[in-house]
Amino acid sequence: MKVLFIGGTGNISTSVSHLAVQQGIDLFLLNRGKTKVDIPGAKVITGDIYRPGTIRDKLAEHEWDVVVNWIAFTPEHVQTDIDLFAGKTKQYIFISSASAYQKPATGFMIDESTPLHNPWWQYSRDKIDCENLLMDAYRKDGFPVTIVRPSHTYDKRIPVAIGGWEEYTVIDRMKKGQKVIIHGDGTSLWTLTHSEDFAKGFNGLLGHPRAIGQAVQLTSDEVLTWNEIYQTVADAAGAELNAVHISSDFIAKVAPEEKDGLLGDKSHCAVFDNSKIKKLVPGFQATIPFREGIRRTLDWFEAEPERMKVDPETNARMDKIIEAWEGKI
Repeated sequence: MKVLFIGGTGNISTSVSHLAVQQGIDLFLLNRGKTKVDIPGAKVITGDIYRPGTIRDKLAEHEWDVVVNWIAFTPEHVQTDIDLFAGKTKQYIFISSASAYQKPATGFMIDESTPLHNPWWQYSRDKIDCENLLMDAYRKDGFPVTIVRPSHTYDKRIPVAIGGWEEYTVIDRMKKGQKVIIHGDGTSLWTLTHSEDFAKGFNGLLGHPRAIGQAVQLTSDEVLTWNEIYQTVADAAGAELNAVHISSDFIAKVAPEEKDGLLGDKSHCAVFDNSKIKKLVPGFQATIPFREGIRRTLDWFEAEPERMKVDPETNARMDKIIEAWEGKI
């Protein structure tokens, strides 16, 4: 199977790329070649998908079984892909986001029929618009789209709500005994998925004829409260958790830059029904518990000191939120 990944070296896609090569897929990566990630066995096409005129000739000689765009975020991006790959691929996979689902959800379990609606986060609204454009192209012209909706998927990222992700800031605070913020009372339910688990399900969709024209969510079945998430992170860091619970609305008011991701996603419960992916990919099961995954993540950060970045602006913002909250109460 001949597969093109546009991107392919990011937080989620690196694990997928490695597994694809291990599975014998003839994998091509189209990217600008600016990351340090190496995918042995993959062929690289150097180019910028955001400047399609510069890569059209490089792609003209190829036809694909599957094209996956890991870095499409706006309708303009997916329209470019429709123009480039219509008639040139048997399947096009768009990476959407579970943040596009209506929050709070209409039921306890989110499935693919949950309405898409997010008035808070432009990122999510753009993903919804991309989905609508692609499904319209499928219905009108047979463009062979599959939509995949990951939720909070991590590997070499620290998946907390404030002070983490590409930063080591929240870990540094924990190790120093400083206060860290948990939004709300910490009891809302959340789902975290390790990228290696995501890859097992995702690669089962590559070239899958019954996935054409479908939207599929793909997450772990492990459900944790945010209190449990932060405690597990602190345990992995070998630190005592010194948490301050602060209303999400208050955080958004004091630090508006945190508003979209909190009010549009993380302040609500997110528990997913993975029946559909398990029917399409028999045997799929996420097997890496968060307590193991976060330990791997911290090992990666701590293997090289330059990765342990502590952002003074993030620290100042967290201190400002905490001081404002404690002054209020």
